[in-house]
Parts: sequence; structure tokens; C-alpha cells
Amino acid sequence: MLDLNEYTITAEVHRRFAGAPDLRLREILTALVQHLHDFAREVKLTEPEWMTGIEFLTRTGQLCSNTRQEFVLLSDTFGLSQLVVAQSHSREEGVSEQTVFGPFHVEEAPKVAGLNSDIAKGATGDPLYVSAHVLSAGAPVAKAVVDVWHADADGQYDVQDANWTIEKSRMRAVFETDADGRIGFWSVLPKSYPIPTDGTVGEMIRATKQSSMRPAHVHFRIRREGFDTLVTHVFANGDTYLDADAVFGVRSSCIGNYESRPPGIAPDGRVMARHFFTLDFCFVLEPALTC
Repeated sequence: MLDLNEYTITAEVHRRFAGAPDLRLREILTALVQHLHDFAREVKLTEPEWMTGIEFLTRTGQLCSNTRQEFVLLSDTFGLSQLVVAQSHSREEGVSEQTVFGPFHVEEAPKVAGLNSDIAKGATGDPLYVSAHVLSAGAPVAKAVVDVWHADADGQYDVQDANWTIEKSRMRAVFETDADGRIGFWSVLPKSYPIPTDGTVGEMIRATKQSSMRPAHVHFRIRREGFDTLVTHVFANGDTYLDADAVFGVRSSCIGNYESRPPGIAPDGRVMARHFFTLDFCFVLEPALTC
């Protein structure tokens, strides 16, 4: 088609995608073009603004590496990541809700056998004992694989250390639930922390006067054959940033009580000479859909 203008060009782009053999790809690209063109027309996007956007996305890609994903962080801060997670894991009331995965998970985290291991390994922070119970339809889920990872009292994950190796893992481990569907471990109390702001996402955060903070939390990924994999957080009740999470991941069902305890006997029988914290949380899995 010749002599296209700002209104007729959209239909022509749709026509050229119409022959795509992958129907889902065709559906996504057609809708993407429609929304992009409508957006440009709605805001009357100028050429300098368009080029600024191209340069921003280029720099975002240049920041990505094996240990950093600036595009995922950008998606997180637009609320897109949590939107996709929520619509991909719609669950019945009473089943644990899905949240964003985050950039700090490590697949090769050390596997821990038994209960009550200390995964802090010298990390900064107050002692925290976590007791987690995995259920489905009121029954315990045994042999579920539970990945745990979180930040220390300075808001830092172990992988943010330039000298980190898998052998230096702290505040992360992989457990297996016992016959009662339980795991228990010692670590340190997590604190709220800012997302990385030294890149393009930081530029956007500052330009829009948004908070860069995430409320204190511990990450959990729970997998068991026959169940929908659960990726979630347990946020600290009362945290200042629960209503301003930079990545929009907070759900009320994902808020737990990190209880302060005086010196004395801990839940695992350990004698604590100083104050410590406990978290007791129940996760409810949803059975996987079967064809």
C-alpha cells in the first residue's frame, strides 16, 4: 500500500503480519502493533521523544549480563511482571498467591538435609528461626522442594558481592519437606532495601519520583510433582514499604509476622542467649491442572 499516513499505517502493518504461521505469534504482534500505534497517536509522540526511548532501551540492553537483567527490572517497576504472574497463576481463595521471581535466585543453591540448619553462615542481622508448613487441601505435602533466599540486615544478597561463588552462598538453600510437610531453619532477619538504581531503571525511578524500596521479605519457591509451582515472598508485617513496593509484589496473603523473642528456648530447642525472631508460615499449594 502506497501513501500511508499516521492512521492507515496500522492496518498495513497488520496485513503484513497476517501470514505468520504461528497463530499465537500473529495474535501477540498484531495486538502489540495496535497498542504501540495507538499510544504514539494518543500522546502525539515526537521524533526526539521516540529517539530518547530508543536510546533508553538500548542502554537497558547494554546493562544486561549473566548476573544482571535490567529489562526484567524495568518490567518489574512497570508492574508488568506481577501482572503476568497474577494472570498466569490465578488461584482459588485460600491458596498461596504467586509473586514476582526477582533477580537473585540461584539454581545451584546448596541442598540442606534435615531440619533446623543455619543458612545465615555469618551474614549480618538478628537471628531468625523460620518454620514453614506446606499443605494442599488441608493435608501436608511431603517431599516438596523448597528454595529459600533473602537479603541480610544491610539489604544485600550474597550474589551482590563481586567475589561471590556458589561455595560462598549465604541466606539461601534448598530444603525438602518432611512427612508432615514442614521445614525449619535459622537465618537472619531480612530488612527492606532499594532495588538497583545505578542503571536505566534508576533514571526512570528518579524522573518519576517513585520509591525504589522493597519491603523486607524472604523468597520461597516450592515445587512438587502434581502441584502448580509456587513462587512467592513472605513480607514483614508492619514494614514501612508494604504499600510502596517498587515492583508491586505485595499481596496481603503473603504478609507474615516476624516475631521478636527474648533470650530463652527457641522453637527447635536451642538456647538463645540474645533476643531473636521467629517466622511461622503456612503455604497452600494448588494441584496442577491435568489434561
